[in-house]
Amino acid sequence: MKKVLIIGGHGKIALLLAPLLTAAGMEVTSVIRNAAQSDAVAATGAVPVVHDVESSSVAELTELFAGQDALIWSAGAGGGDPARTFAVDRDAAIRSMDAAAAAGVGRYVMVSYLGAGPDHGVPEGDSFFAYAEAKAAADAHLRVGALPWTILAPGALTQDPATAQVDPTPAAERDPKAPRNTSRANVALVAAAVLQRAETTGRTIEFTDGTVPVEEALTP
Repeated sequence: MKKVLIIGGHGKIALLLAPLLTAAGMEVTSVIRNAAQSDAVAATGAVPVVHDVESSSVAELTELFAGQDALIWSAGAGGGDPARTFAVDRDAAIRSMDAAAAAGVGRYVMVSYLGAGPDHGVPEGDSFFAYAEAKAAADAHLRVGALPWTILAPGALTQDPATAQVDPTPAAERDPKAPRNTSRANVALVAAAVLQRAETTGRTIEFTDGTVPVEEALTP
């Protein structure tokens, strides 16, 4: 894995992930919407590229992705507006998958969340409903497409430091009252690790912070 493109390059996970990838010798391109974020992205070792994926066609994204070995989707609308949530987290994400396949990208990693899926259980009146629906649709599209994929499903994100230890218990087997905190720094470590491990292809990696070393947790 040599050339990696991150969509959502100024996000909290992406800013932690890019230095891990560049330290591993990868050429990282981080896609951002706002040119004012370029310096912060460049400081991670990634090359910032200003591009609005929300309004881009599949053809435009295919051109953007040309020559990349892997793509990591770490973008999001940020909640608040259901219409924009569907536009970014579902529609733009799906277009990026179709474009990545057309561009011959060899690996696609989606940052989703623990419990995502058509049976997410979020009531329609909940402010999280649009995001849950959008992620369910995007993840489903990725699973049935032609791309070699991995879906990361962390729990509730925090700013805690990395521990490199997680709990890989599937969501369906967890005590619903148990803590589900997951540091963004650990998410970045898992994302970097799956790119180096072909056996994580075609898998949904569910995890929270825990006591199992990341490398052990990723072993089938």
